[in-house]
Amino acid sequence: MTPGAPIVVDGVSKRYETPTGSVPAVDAVSLTVRPREFVSLLGPSGCGKSTLLGMIGGLVRPDAGRILIDGSPISGPTPTKVALVFQDPGLFPWRTALDNVGFGLELLGVPAARRREIALGLLGPMGLKGFEARYPRELSGGMRQRVAIARALALNTPILLMDEPFGALDEQTRLLMGEWLVEVRRRTERTIVFVTHSLHEAIALSDRIAVMTARPGRIKDVVEVPLPYPRALDGPDAVALHAKLWAKIREESLRAMEGTA
Repeated sequence: MTPGAPIVVDGVSKRYETPTGSVPAVDAVSLTVRPREFVSLLGPSGCGKSTLLGMIGGLVRPDAGRILIDGSPISGPTPTKVALVFQDPGLFPWRTALDNVGFGLELLGVPAARRREIALGLLGPMGLKGFEARYPRELSGGMRQRVAIARALALNTPILLMDEPFGALDEQTRLLMGEWLVEVRRRTERTIVFVTHSLHEAIALSDRIAVMTARPGRIKDVVEVPLPYPRALDGPDAVALHAKLWAKIREESLRAMEGTA
């Protein structure tokens, strides 16, 4: 266990009860995330990545094991320490971009003038200046996702959990959003745990990549990404890392396919 680690996952397991029986989702997973580190969870569909992220965020209760945030066990959401972003931006259609960003602050009782100040300070650097009064239907997919991330950043939590936040975007927007997230991370120094199916995305963004097995999800390997930013994904080191990760993921993806055949 790393002293001062903001996130410690200690032997957590989770099963779901279904009409056809008990389904193991995550089994005896341990993982330590260091301060200001970007860790990606990578694995085949259904391997428990989102379940693990949900447990770290306090949205899912583990059946066994424990999760520590800043050294303290959690039993539910910790909105002063952890913010979450999902694949679906989840914006309120009747709220403007500005009011969506300020929603979490409103729940915390932050005065309206201060909410506006914080939201404006986030939307401008995120390329949304001039769109503050627009409603979600008037924004592109990438813009809506930036509003969702701004809403999470507005809470000023030291930890940010992201569950495939760019998964529904086209490839070009996804690449641009990745570049943008690297810059956000540089400026804010958040600790980030990021769920993705994309090897390229994991390599482009992460300090370390935790490769998960087919269900029940376990940590198969944790791979360091010793590449400087900005990362040239067509360089020899990145290509070699991609091949290494693909070998691990391919084996688990085949196991997952056999299990559903």
